[in-house]
Formats: sequence, C-alpha cells, structure tokens
Amino acid sequence: MLPSSCDTFVALPPSTEGQRVIFGKNSDRPCDEVQEVVYLPARDHGAGEKLECTYIEIEQVAHTYAVVLSKPAWLWGAEMGANEHQVCIGNEAVWGRESADGDEALLGMDLVRIGLERADTAEKAVDVITELLQKYGQGGTCMEDECSFTYHNSFLISDRKEAWLLETSGKHWAAERVEGGYRNISNQYSITTKIDKEHPEMREYARGQGWWDGATPFNFSTVYSFTTTARIEASGSRYCEGKKLLEKNDGHITAETMMDILRDKDSGINMEGLFMTTGSMVSVIPTDPTLPGVHYFTATPDPERSVFKPFVFVKNNNELKETSSPSYGADDPVKKKPRFQSKPDRKHALFLKHELVAAVIEVHEDRGKKITEGIRTLEKEKRTQMEEILTNGIVEQDFLANLFSSCVQGEMGLYGKS
Repeated sequence: MLPSSCDTFVALPPSTEGQRVIFGKNSDRPCDEVQEVVYLPARDHGAGEKLECTYIEIEQVAHTYAVVLSKPAWLWGAEMGANEHQVCIGNEAVWGRESADGDEALLGMDLVRIGLERADTAEKAVDVITELLQKYGQGGTCMEDECSFTYHNSFLISDRKEAWLLETSGKHWAAERVEGGYRNISNQYSITTKIDKEHPEMREYARGQGWWDGATPFNFSTVYSFTTTARIEASGSRYCEGKKLLEKNDGHITAETMMDILRDKDSGINMEGLFMTTGSMVSVIPTDPTLPGVHYFTATPDPERSVFKPFVFVKNNNELKETSSPSYGADDPVKKKPRFQSKPDRKHALFLKHELVAAVIEVHEDRGKKITEGIRTLEKEKRTQMEEILTNGIVEQDFLANLFSSCVQGEMGLYGKS
C-alpha cells in the first residue's frame, strides 16, 4: 500500500492572528468508512480497572480528562481530537525501514485518544504515548477489512503554548518541540537533526541495523525512512503544497484560513477517490489561559461540502447523539475472531442526511450551488458567534453545553429544505 493518508497542521504566534494556536487536520480514510464525532466526559476509575482499546486491553489510570473526538466508527481510538485542557492531537501513517506488520497491539489512533484522555499538556502527551508504545507496542490492521493495512505513526500535538511533533518506528521514536511559526505533516518522516526527546536506544538500534554509521550527524528522517527528506520536499507532494499554503498566509492564519486549506482539492489535501477526506477538524486555542478553545468538526466527508461546527468544553456538555454511530457491543464483528467477517451499518443521523445532499450537489449544479452557499452562511454565522467567546470568554455555560448538537440540527434543517 503506497502512502495515501492524512494531513495535519499547526500554526502558532507569530504566524497566527490574535495570539492563538490554530490546529487542523483532514482525516483521509477508505471512502466507505463512517467517521463519528463523540464527546466523552472526565471520569474517575477504580484501582485495577482495565481499558479495552481496539484490539488489546491495557491498564487504566485513576482519572481521564474530558475529550471530543473524530473517529472511525468501528474502532476505539480516534483520528484527531482535543481535551478539556486544550491539548489537540492528530496522527499520520508513516512507512519506513522498519516493518509495520506486527501483532495486534495499540493502533496509532488508540494512542491519540489515550494521549488526550491522560495528558494536560502537549509535552505530557508525548510522554504518555511513548511510554505506552514501549510497554504495549503498535500494530494491527487500520481498516475495517480482512486485508491488512498497517503503518507506524507520527503525531502532531499542540496546547496553548507550543506544539510537539512525535515520529515513531516500531517502539523507537524521536520528538521535536515547535515553539512558534507553523508546521505540517503528511505521510513521511520529517524530523531531521533537531531532536528534543528520543527513545534512549533509538540511535544505537539504527547503528546496529546498518542504517547509521555512528559518525555522521544523526538525521532521524534520513536514517529511519526508506528515502531521504528529499522525497518529502518533492514538488507536488501534499506536504509541500500544505507548507506553501501555510507560508502564503504566514502572520495572518485564522480558523477560516485553516478551513480553506483543508478544503483545497488542487493540492490533494482534500482527498478524493478510494481514499478520501472522511472527516475534518480545526481548533482555535487562545494562548490566554482564561479564554476557552473552540474546536470545529465536520463529522462528514469532503469539507468542501460540509459544515465546520463548533464545540466548546463546559461543565455539562451534552452527548453528541446526531454524530454518534450505532453501537453493536460484544456482537460487533470487530470484536469477534476471526475479525471483519461482516460490516454493519455505522451511518449516524448527520451522515445519512449529508450523503443524500452530497449526491444532489454532485448531480444538480444550480441546486448544489445554492446548498453550498447555505453551508457557508451557516458556518460563517457560527464562526462569528465563536469569535465573541474567543475574545471575551464564556458568559452562558448552558448555551454552550448543546452548541455542537444545535449546529448539527441547523445543518440537517438546511439539508431538509434542500
């Protein structure tokens, strides 16, 4: 399987407007896969409690933070999300010299969710993920299918003050701190010689494999990739195009800028085909700790034809029913061995409405244009409302508890009229 997956972005002051961190990701997955957006409240857990992830059980911790996640409906983990402390994480598939065809273990998407549930800063998320990687490893197919689709993972992690890039190869890893400007990742290793944290045996392992001579300056990407970083910078790659779009808007990056980047089809960032953009996320995090973060999710494929809907963490956030897929519990074919013997219907309420409207947009140009205009108007109204709380803080907690769901209902109402 050739690399064919996501793009993740982060911009920090001075690249952004208004002293904010802007995080964004397109999740590119099999075109028939449903992505749900769910909210999970903070919880306390009993001693000895176990946590059932996609394929394996691990030890639970005493307390987990509230999270909002965009996730493939069939698995436990998440492609991207945020927590109540405004930590955001997205992961990418990466392939290198080390084989990814190991036993079932933690998926990269499991590590995204666990990092959000257990870390109140970006750096702590790096520590959480790498400790779990060392203890349990990463592995297992990443598609709801009998065929094996496996990869290692890179992660872009941000909080109110900085971002971290974490790249893995088996249990080995390197991490780079980003304290300003912008950064994007796609499906190749991109950490070079600036390494701020690393697996203690990462260099010696590479030397033992004959990948590094032990004398030349250590470049993680060159050593652990199939090829050098020249591949990453190649003209026409999504990584390169994403970097250009960030550079073009440097100093003026906003939520709208990030949404436009995620909608860009010419660059391939908004992917079409057998692998397509099945969910998108943009987060706006003020560096001022007294101000709330706003997290926008589509919960539907193709951001060009979707509404970015806001979510804000407050004391009593409601369950996100319209974007939660049906649950099959112990009867889910993912849980039974051999796995994936059937594929149940995982479409949530918003997905069903959106699927019909996307077909109308595709076939009827005039009606499609009108629907798209309505989508953009609704989205702009919500961004304007969110600008008020991003600037002045939260006044009405109760209103925000149902914010995302009310936006979903408004979107579905718009589709009903269409």
